[in-house]
Amino acid sequence: MIRLQKLTLIRGTKPLLEAADLALNPGEKIGFIGANGSGKSSLFALLRGELQPDAGDVDFPAAWRIAHVAQETPALDRTALDYAIDGDTTLRRLESRLAEAEAAHDGHLIGELHTALADADAYTVRSRGETLLNGLGFSHEQMGRPVASFSGGWRMRLNLAQALMCPSDLLLLDEPTNHLDLDAILWLEDWLKRYPGTLIIISHDRDFLDGVVNVIAHLADKKIKRYGGNYSTFEKQRAIDLALGQATFEKQARERAHLQSFIDRFKAKASKAKQAQSRMKMLEKMEDLAPIHAAASFSFEFREPERAPNPLLVLENVVAGYKLPSPAGGGASSEGATPALRSTLPRSDTSLPLPDPLPRGEGEIRILSNINLTLQAGQRIGLLGVNGAGKSTLIKTLVGDLSPLSGAVSQGKGLSIGYFAQHQVEMLRHDQTPLWHLARIAPQIREQELRNFLGGFNFVGEMASARIAPFSGGEKARLALALIVWQRPNLLLLDEPTNHLDLETREALTVALAQFEGTLVLVSHDRHLLRATTEEFLIVADGGLKEFDGDLDDYRDWLFKTKLGKPAAPESATAPPPPVADRKEQKRQEAEARQRLSIQKKPIETRIKRLEEQMARRNTRKLELEGLLADPAIYAESRKEYLKAFLFEQATLGKELEQLEVEWLAQQEALEAVGG
Repeated sequence: MIRLQKLTLIRGTKPLLEAADLALNPGEKIGFIGANGSGKSSLFALLRGELQPDAGDVDFPAAWRIAHVAQETPALDRTALDYAIDGDTTLRRLESRLAEAEAAHDGHLIGELHTALADADAYTVRSRGETLLNGLGFSHEQMGRPVASFSGGWRMRLNLAQALMCPSDLLLLDEPTNHLDLDAILWLEDWLKRYPGTLIIISHDRDFLDGVVNVIAHLADKKIKRYGGNYSTFEKQRAIDLALGQATFEKQARERAHLQSFIDRFKAKASKAKQAQSRMKMLEKMEDLAPIHAAASFSFEFREPERAPNPLLVLENVVAGYKLPSPAGGGASSEGATPALRSTLPRSDTSLPLPDPLPRGEGEIRILSNINLTLQAGQRIGLLGVNGAGKSTLIKTLVGDLSPLSGAVSQGKGLSIGYFAQHQVEMLRHDQTPLWHLARIAPQIREQELRNFLGGFNFVGEMASARIAPFSGGEKARLALALIVWQRPNLLLLDEPTNHLDLETREALTVALAQFEGTLVLVSHDRHLLRATTEEFLIVADGGLKEFDGDLDDYRDWLFKTKLGKPAAPESATAPPPPVADRKEQKRQEAEARQRLSIQKKPIETRIKRLEEQMARRNTRKLELEGLLADPAIYAESRKEYLKAFLFEQATLGKELEQLEVEWLAQQEALEAVGG
């Protein structure tokens, strides 16, 4: 087991931990959580032997093999697959010794090493490596490319693959989902559930923590407190602890006040002097309890859009992709694109071979075809699809950064787009201040008003006028969000907005998006954000765009069935015993029948649920409109435009409700037909 006893850890002049205790059992899966700077990464360095405690002890079995994700990736000519396999250092060491033995013609040692290599699963290592890389989003072609050809985010995926390849007893993962998209996260979560060793994860992804860990270690106030269960369980228990702690502090404060009052009243009276002295000693011995400072949680809200055209945006028979510039004295590169084209691509795409699922036109590369999409006021869409399918290409076409190769894109009058891309933080001027960035888009607004607004995003005092270069990634992302909020968009296009955000800021964004009154299109690997803020899903797959009639659990099932395959069990995981077919055949057939029925019912039940939610929202709005129309003031001449708008919306809602009810009845009949 891992045992921390009276551990004190100081970085510079700042004490991170003081006399902290923690015990972790073998095989547990632990989530380390705490505010930025609380000491999580320093604890990882301590476990890796890169730091020494300033006081106290860190104890775990000396024979344990530790795996972690390297933070640097050299620009090697080595292929991605070979680099991932390098994570199995035992295997590579045996291979090196075998080469030496063969050079020395040592037959006896060669035989021993072949046996050792077989024990180390050397003959399946390439297939295991390919499975890992495939799960993390690499195509078969990319596995043969040199490490140096990948960008930073993709090199971090290679480092993660190395760590997973390494046979280990203790696996340390620091923000492993930061550079992954949803499909890779789902694969990794499934892999980690099967990992047989002790796992410690630092993560700001609450759904990922909920799916993997069974223990939470919370770092706060220079201590570590252990909680059994996943992140959601921790949140509930933490709330109880805070309430109890506050109650205890308030009770002690009352006792202190009572004792002090007695001392103040009677310490000068001879008849009461002895009792006063006794109470003074009681007061001195009373343990100091700190007040519960539940940090005021960060929050913000999107300002109400000034206008809401309907529809906002219409795509008709659009082909989306990239136009090839005319080559200047040279042909296309080996990946089918000129260097000039590379500079026009989103930064997040430049490390990858250009996707080409569709036939090329003259001087163009088509990514998506036959897109027909109408974005209506109030829609809340989650965009799904495996890595490289074209989600970012679609978002860039919607925002206008990419012109359609063919087809038409028409915008509603008054459309105002708020766009957050994966590389948005890099587009900020790091030599400038938050105040400068906001003043650039609001030059007529008084400085104090701009400062007040920035204060709502925790850029207070001198921070508002400080250069952003030393800001953390989360602080820069928060500034990018603030700039979007200021512009009062009626259409939000968000492409992985939670990268770099901590749990508190992610939750603030989730709440703000849930209350946003405009239209939302969201690409995110954060399932909690998707569940809380979107109402329907579209999927980008096979070079096109279509509705996905299901929830995120259905998407996970679809992903493993069609794209990824089930992750291979990590090394040393115990294989389940084979089924005894003769005795269980009848039960198996019954289970299969139930499963078939469930598969048939699931999409119908999901659709019924969605229809009921949509009807409930429209009925709520209909009641609000009836209340507004019942007010005599609405019929005044000065409010004529409002009256017309309310009557039009009321009529539209009536038609929509009628259509929804017809479909609801049809779905109910379909459910009955399959035995629902």
